[in-house]
Amino acid sequence: MLDTGIKPDHPSFNDTKMSSPPSRWKGTCEFQHPYSCNNKIIGARDFSVVDKNETRNPLDEYGHGTHTASTAAGNFVEGANLFGSAAGTAAGIAPHAHLAIYKVCDTDGWCPHTSIVAAIDAAVEEGVDVLSISLGNPAPLQFYEDPVLIASFRVMERGIVVSFSAGNNGPEYYNVINGVPWALTVGASTMDRQLRATVVLGNRQLFKGEAAYQPKDFRQEFLPLVYVPNCTSDDSLKRSKVQGKIVVCDYDYNDIDDADAIKRNGGAAIILVNMKQGESTTTAVANSLPSADVGYADGLEVKRYINLTKKPKAKISFQGTVFGDDRAPVVAAFSSRGPNIASPGILKPDIFGPGVNILAAWPTSVENKTNVKSTFNMLSGTSMSCPHLSGVAALLKSTHPDWSPAEIKSAIITTADVVNHAGKPIEDANSHDASIFATGSGHVNPQAANDPGLVYDIKPIDYIPYLCGLNYTNRQVGLFWNHNKVHCSRVRSIPEAQLNYPSFVLNFTGGELVSQTYNRTVTNVGLSKSTYRVAVVPPVGIKVRVVPETLNFSMLNEKRQYQVTFTRLATAPNKSFVQGFLKWSYCKYTVRSPIAAILQGPQSWN
Repeated sequence: MLDTGIKPDHPSFNDTKMSSPPSRWKGTCEFQHPYSCNNKIIGARDFSVVDKNETRNPLDEYGHGTHTASTAAGNFVEGANLFGSAAGTAAGIAPHAHLAIYKVCDTDGWCPHTSIVAAIDAAVEEGVDVLSISLGNPAPLQFYEDPVLIASFRVMERGIVVSFSAGNNGPEYYNVINGVPWALTVGASTMDRQLRATVVLGNRQLFKGEAAYQPKDFRQEFLPLVYVPNCTSDDSLKRSKVQGKIVVCDYDYNDIDDADAIKRNGGAAIILVNMKQGESTTTAVANSLPSADVGYADGLEVKRYINLTKKPKAKISFQGTVFGDDRAPVVAAFSSRGPNIASPGILKPDIFGPGVNILAAWPTSVENKTNVKSTFNMLSGTSMSCPHLSGVAALLKSTHPDWSPAEIKSAIITTADVVNHAGKPIEDANSHDASIFATGSGHVNPQAANDPGLVYDIKPIDYIPYLCGLNYTNRQVGLFWNHNKVHCSRVRSIPEAQLNYPSFVLNFTGGELVSQTYNRTVTNVGLSKSTYRVAVVPPVGIKVRVVPETLNFSMLNEKRQYQVTFTRLATAPNKSFVQGFLKWSYCKYTVRSPIAAILQGPQSWN
């Protein structure tokens, strides 16, 4: 885990029923007394220290790293909850996996590239199997411009799976980060669990929101309602006379500060309204006041009611932890979307997983000036979905130690779920069918990924013609490949979509009715004797031809090739992109590859 460190004495990191570190492990422990490593945390180092005279200590004072580490591999903790909500037994995705901690961020959350790269190099030498990096640049860069992405290539070469967060800049297109094809790039989704807080207006309009702090003694009665444009300002709050009122605030990333300021000025409760880009993705925040976080459209209705009503009033009722939202998983509004600006021919994000209201370990007591305390906290972001996939990768590495990073990625991608709990297409936060550039291949299905039938492999050397095909210079490609000098003029460069990736992205932005043909190789990891048949749902206006239509296998690890030709038809719609998929099926196996055809340049998107 590359993050802000860890709180080693949290119950999530007890080593009950944990085995000893593997004999190949070479890590060290830099905790200062009284903290130490154990059979759960087998290594902990601090790369955030710049001053050589400063004591190194991987202790987490920020929270992010403790949260992500317990999400990926926290041990079982009974009675986990946040202020009584989401109560139950907490565990990470891979609860029996060992943790190696690399602190790369300071107490302010600043994570310099130099610290991250140094930690990556150390992790490789010390013997990690999976590298989880819930970090990234604020905007996408060309691969050769990002030292972390360059370093991640060396990680992949050593057989280590790298999992990156996709970024929190959704819902606009072309803003996914960490989009290299040799790593997993992970988007975020909701779960079917909600911490329900319902807002009822004086006109009986009702809006469902969420809240982590749900006091049982909060008065279930109508109170005066007021909208304050700047809820952090004491002056604004005093002028608005918030004493005894429910205060409506616009979400501004400082909602805890908003609640504290409102409480100081005598406010009774707070309704947080999402920003426009937040759409209907609601978060359960540990505020110091009773609160409800509502979606953007609902918030507009609340503010409209205030503007049109002489004496507006509202009440907030708390329903506690509610399960069974059959719309789940929904793509979080904040989850960054593709296409991948540095390499549009590679589908990113690859996958998405739980990243909204994730309950996980926290290094300090979450009390927020209430009388209730918790050592767990809820956070939202692709930083939270990334360690879910890191945990899945660790499980797959355990059951399939011979699989390459590309094969583990392939198993995850080709077995992903594309329908929600109601059996309908996965939606975005606006209740529209989610696009392929929001979901990638779909929502992770760990059980299916463990037995995918077929996998697509990519060797490290295969990425060199791909990088040359991006029109990188010899020097730029050489940043990734340290074995010998690269001469792209001597390399048979390939277009992006020719890489043996388990998905397809086609560039038809020229508008001409042309064909593109690509080859793929699959390896049989299912039943030794098997016959897979192809089925295609082509993108609208795109003809898809697969040769052969049947793949016969007589043994495990046998490889077969197929060829796909995509042709843009005159009937192609006037849209930014269209999407479809192809799948190979045999008995219980369905090996699905998403297809995206980009029809217009970036200027026509969003």
